[in-house]
Amino acid sequence: MPIEVLLISMIIHHFLNEMDKKHKFEKLNMVIGVFFSEVGTNLLEFISDSDPELDDHRQKFIIESDWSDKDFDSLIRTMNKMDYNVDTDKIDFEQLCTFLLSKRKFLVRMLENPTMLEHEEFTELLRAVFHLAEELGCRDEFSCLPKTDTHHLTGDVKRVYSLLTREWLAYMKYTKKNYPYLFSLAIRTNPFDTESTPIVS
Repeated sequence: MPIEVLLISMIIHHFLNEMDKKHKFEKLNMVIGVFFSEVGTNLLEFISDSDPELDDHRQKFIIESDWSDKDFDSLIRTMNKMDYNVDTDKIDFEQLCTFLLSKRKFLVRMLENPTMLEHEEFTELLRAVFHLAEELGCRDEFSCLPKTDTHHLTGDVKRVYSLLTREWLAYMKYTKKNYPYLFSLAIRTNPFDTESTPIVS
């Protein structure tokens, strides 16, 4: 085979591989977007409200429409310093259980989606959320749980909180670069913003 033909074949192969990767990445982020619409945003708002230290950082989570990569990187540094604590007394486990169990079939479909295999971090988040739903669903009531059990459940909530916050920021950064109209809605429904509203003003 002439060297020119071989080089052209290699270039075409590389180009097709890059297109395939881009297509898979876009499909993956579309699925992630559906997750946040159905579960993630509401769940993050619910959990973050029980964080006793969030008010010290809340303003930094108010993402603006003109943010640059530098702004996102600054927030990442803030997130890396967070302990992701939650106050057990502020968590309504029964309400959280009802919400997650209502999304159980959706979470199962997400876990079964082969696209998820392309994103280990997001798959870890899905497993953590599904595990929390299972833990809560195994209990008949939550008013008389021993402290050891509430401590265990709080640990599961903290795991979800940490993973969910990181994936939320990654999704925000992605939509900022690629889909301005999705980003616009995302910042208007920011789960960390107590004054957020989908209404454009």
